[in-house]
Amino acid sequence: MERLKGKVALISGGARGQGAAEARLFVGEGAKVVIGDVLDDLCRKTAAQINASGTSKSAIALHLDVTRAADWHAAVETCEREFGGLDILVNNAGIANAKGLEETSEEEWDSIVNINQKGVWLGMKSAVPAMRKRGAGSIINISSIYGLIGSAGSTAYHGTKGAVRLLSKSAAIEYAADKIRVNSIHPGIILTPMLGVVTREELQPLIDATPLKRGAQPEEVGWCAVFLASDEASFVTGSELVVDGGYTAH
Repeated sequence: MERLKGKVALISGGARGQGAAEARLFVGEGAKVVIGDVLDDLCRKTAAQINASGTSKSAIALHLDVTRAADWHAAVETCEREFGGLDILVNNAGIANAKGLEETSEEEWDSIVNINQKGVWLGMKSAVPAMRKRGAGSIINISSIYGLIGSAGSTAYHGTKGAVRLLSKSAAIEYAADKIRVNSIHPGIILTPMLGVVTREELQPLIDATPLKRGAQPEEVGWCAVFLASDEASFVTGSELVVDGGYTAH
């Protein structure tokens, strides 16, 4: 229950789904958490639910558009002002589409690149100075199995998630001297609202192709983030943690 005791985490896209699960698990392990999202009402509701389950204020909700540097700076400042610093960043926010290369418009391409790729870069850029003050840190960037393998569609999504994988490796090398660890998580079929971009008929073949024959609950990714955030992972950096029920093992 105290794997993250004394640590402060900032989670983007934390209003629902995987980000909300991570926030709940982090607080359950003793962390203080700042939850950022563009879904303001839902973000506040998630923070309130987390706080209601404890004896002290452990979660704060704020507006965070990951494409805006000013929003990131405000989020990091909130971590430092309200909880005394920043130890953990989870770049969880992201969007998806299921369109192929020719079907993707320039506007759709720019939108997904700005959120999934630029947002991760801005998050790391904003968090590193605060972590350096603490003498160490853990950055967890949520990629995807589609940052490791290809498919016949989702071209822009593949491109951004592949970029997150290598951004993580480069940052891991760059900030190793600062004791800031950077890793990526690569989920497979996770049962969250993001799956709304595909129909049940499109989803079932992906589940059938998963050796464990099911999708995962968001907490199953969240526990992996807990490990990477904790001191248990003190020698883990520049790594990829694949959470896909065996999908990419074929």
